[in-house]
Amino acid sequence: MDYSILTAPPYAQSGDISLNKSPSSQPVEATDDAFWDQFWADTTITVQDVFALVPAAEIRAVREESPSNLATLCYKAVEKLVQAAESGCPSEREKQVVLNCTRILTRILPYIFEDQDWRGFFWSTVPGAGRAGVSVMYKSLLVLDLIQLFERMDEMDEDDEGARPLAESLLLAIADLLFCPDFTVQSHKKGGPDSAEDMQSLDSCEYIWEAGVGFAQSPPLNYIHDLNRTELLRLLLTCFSEAMYLPPSSDGNILNPWVTFFCSTENRHALPLFTSLINVVCAYDPIGYGIPYNHLLFSDYREQLVEQAVQILIVTLEHEGSQPHRAPSPSSMDEQDSAGPDNLFVNYLSRIHREEDYDFVLKGLARLLTNPLTQTYLPNSTKKIQFHQELLVLFWKLCDFNKKFLFFVLKSSDVLDILVPILFYLNDARADQSRVGLMHIGVFILLLLSGERNFGVRLNKPYSLHVPMDIPVFTGTHADLLIVVFHKIITSGHQRLQPLYDCLLTIVVNVSPYLKSLSMVAANKLLHLLEAFSTNWFLFSAAQNHHLVFFLLEAFNNIIQYQFDGNCNLVYAIIRKRSVFHQLANLPTDPASIQKALQRKKKSPDTISRTNSQETVSMEGSRPAVPAEPGTLKASLVAMPGIDKLTEKSQVSEDGTMVAVPQPETPRSPEHGCVAGASDTESNSGRDNEDVFYTEAEMARRRLSSASSASTYWNPTPEWVLSWKSKLPLQTIMRLLQVLVPQVEKICIDKGLTDESEILKFLQHGTLVGLLPVPHPILIRKYQANAGTAMWFRTYMWGVVYLRNVDPPIWYDTDVRLFEIQRM
Repeated sequence: MDYSILTAPPYAQSGDISLNKSPSSQPVEATDDAFWDQFWADTTITVQDVFALVPAAEIRAVREESPSNLATLCYKAVEKLVQAAESGCPSEREKQVVLNCTRILTRILPYIFEDQDWRGFFWSTVPGAGRAGVSVMYKSLLVLDLIQLFERMDEMDEDDEGARPLAESLLLAIADLLFCPDFTVQSHKKGGPDSAEDMQSLDSCEYIWEAGVGFAQSPPLNYIHDLNRTELLRLLLTCFSEAMYLPPSSDGNILNPWVTFFCSTENRHALPLFTSLINVVCAYDPIGYGIPYNHLLFSDYREQLVEQAVQILIVTLEHEGSQPHRAPSPSSMDEQDSAGPDNLFVNYLSRIHREEDYDFVLKGLARLLTNPLTQTYLPNSTKKIQFHQELLVLFWKLCDFNKKFLFFVLKSSDVLDILVPILFYLNDARADQSRVGLMHIGVFILLLLSGERNFGVRLNKPYSLHVPMDIPVFTGTHADLLIVVFHKIITSGHQRLQPLYDCLLTIVVNVSPYLKSLSMVAANKLLHLLEAFSTNWFLFSAAQNHHLVFFLLEAFNNIIQYQFDGNCNLVYAIIRKRSVFHQLANLPTDPASIQKALQRKKKSPDTISRTNSQETVSMEGSRPAVPAEPGTLKASLVAMPGIDKLTEKSQVSEDGTMVAVPQPETPRSPEHGCVAGASDTESNSGRDNEDVFYTEAEMARRRLSSASSASTYWNPTPEWVLSWKSKLPLQTIMRLLQVLVPQVEKICIDKGLTDESEILKFLQHGTLVGLLPVPHPILIRKYQANAGTAMWFRTYMWGVVYLRNVDPPIWYDTDVRLFEIQRM
C-alpha cells in the first residue's frame, strides 16, 4: 500500500491521504472530516513510517503551493489532541488517533519554523497574523477559508477556548495527555468504562510518574505508558525547537514563546510534570539487576523516555521567564523574593530544599554519568547510556539555579562521583573535534565548582578507583588526577582546545591553596607546562600567552605559602627545574631578542613541546583518545568569552568569606590590540566586547585572516614585554630557591646522595617559616554568567538535541540557523 501522506490521490483506499485534492492544489474544506480523518485513522503506522513517507520536499511544496491545506491540517491535528485531552481518550482507537496526530505534528512543525513567514502561524487565532504583525504568508493564504475555519472552531468551543492561539491549545493538550489515565499514567479507578476519571477534575500531582523529589510512591512500570509519554515529549521538544531557527543573538531578553507559555501558571500540570521528569531521570538505573547482556535481550523503553525527559528539562530550564536571574549568595538565600522566577520549572528547581531530595538527585546523576565508565570482565555486557552531555547540562542548571544544592554537593566527597566521570569524558574527547562542546561543558562545570573552597578540600581524598584512562599511572589524590588529565588535554588535545587553556589553569589556581600533597607525577606535569609556556617564542607570539605563566606561578605561590609542609614533591620539582624560573626572571626585552624568538616560532610552530614531560605507561585497559570518524556530524558553537568575562575575582578573607575584588577599567592600547597595564591574568581579546556572535567556523576564518596579516596585527615591543615582566610573581619562588638550593646541594655533597628519596625526606621535614615573603591574600576567580555564556549554552544545548534525535531525524536537513551542521 502506498502510504505517501502528501501525494497520493484522496480516498483512493484506506491509508492513502493527500493534501492536494486536485492538480491545482485547491483547498480542502475544514469541515470535510472524511478527508482529514484519513491522516490519523491508520492503526499500523509508526513515527518512523511518518518520517519515511512524508518527504521534506513534499512538505515544503504544500507549504508554498497549498498553504491553506497545511494550515488546516495543523489545526485539525491540534483539534483532535484537544478533544482527546478533554475526553481522556477512553477507547483504543482514540489513543491511536492521538499518537498519529502527535507524529504528524512532530514531522511538520520544523518546516513551519524554518519559514519566517509561517513562524507566527501557531501564535495567531487567525493563521498568518504573526507575533510581529501580519506576515507575508497571511496575504498569500486563502484568507476566507481560514477565517471560516477558525470561526467554526469558535462555535465548537463554548468556553471561549477558541480565542487561544493554536500553540497554547496544543501545549495545554500535550500537558493534559501526559497525565491521561490508562494512556500515560496508571488509572486509580477500578471497574468498567463508566468509572473513567474526569480529565478536568483530575489532580495530576497524584499521578507523578516516578518516586523521588516530593513523591514517595513508585508506580508499576508500564512500557506502553512509557512509549506514549515518549511520543508526546518528542512533540513537545519539537514545539520548543523554534529556537533552532533563529540566528544567535546577544539580546538575552528574547524568550522562546513555547517554553514561556508551557512553564507558566497557565499550565496546571507544570509542577507534577517537572517532578515526573526529574524523578524519571534520576531514578533510572540502566544496569538494573546487573544480568550480563540483558540489554541485548530486552528493549528498555524507559531509556527512551529518560532521554526525552532530560532534553525537555534542559530546554525548559534555559529560559528564566521575565525576571533576570541573579545567583544568590548563601547569606541572602533565605531572603529571596518569595515569587521567584516566572518560569515555573526554574522556580521549582530553585526551591528544592530537602536533603533527601538533594541526595536522590545527586546519586542519580552520578550513577548515570558513571555508567559509561563501568568495566566488566565480559566485553559489552552492560548497557552504556549515550546522553551524558544532557546530564552535564542538567547538573550545571541545578548548581546554577539552586545554590543550596551546590553547597550540598560540595559538603561531602560525593562531588568526586561527578568529578571522575567529567575528567574521563574530557580525557576521552580531547582528540575529537566533534566533541569540542563536551570539552567546554565539562571544563565550565569544574570552573564553577572550583570557585568554592570545599571543592579544593575534597580533592585531597586519595584516588583509588580503577577507571581506565589514557593517562600515566600514578598513586595520589583526586587533585593529582585532575592535574594529570589537564596536562594530557593541553599537551595532546587538538588545537581547537587552546581557548580552554585559560579555564583549565584558572581551575588549578582556584584549588591550589587547598592541595595538601601533590604526587611527583602531578608536580612534574605542572613544571612541564610552565617550561612549555615560558619559552621566549611562545611568550612573544601572542598577546595573551604570558597569562598562562602568571596562572602557573600563582598556583605555585599558593601551594608554597599555604601548603608547604605536605608538598615536598612540588618543591623538589621546582628545585630541579629552577633554570626555568631564572630564565623568566632574565627574560630578554630588547627588540633583537624578541625578533629572534619570533623567527624560531616560524621554524617550529608546535604550541606545546611533548618532550620532557616524563610520560610513563598508561593505565591498564585504557584506549587512546582518537579523532572523530570521517563523516561524523557536529554542530558549530559560538565563540566563548575570554576568562576575564567568564569569571570575577574574589579575595578570601581571614574568616574564610569571599569579598569581591573590583575590576579596574583599563584603556585599550591601539598599538598592540591589547592592554598595556592590564591585570596579570586578564584576557582582553577584542571579540569579548563585541555584540556579534561568531560561530566557530567564522572564528577559524578570522584567525586565519589575522594570522596571514600577523606581522602587521601583532608586533610585540620591548615596552609591552616590560609591562608584564615586571609583574611576574617570582619573589616567593626565588626566595625558596635561594634558601633551599644551597642546603640540598650541601647534603648531596656531604652524604654523596644520588637517591631523590633522601632529598625528599629532607624537604619534608624542612621549613620556610619566617623566610618567605608575607603570604599574599588568596584570590579565587568565580564563574560569572553573562550574555556570551548564555548564548554559548543555547547553541551547545540545541546542537546536542539536534544530533541526538536521529530516530526519527526530527530536524535533519531543515534550515536551522542557530548553528551550522558540519561533517567531519
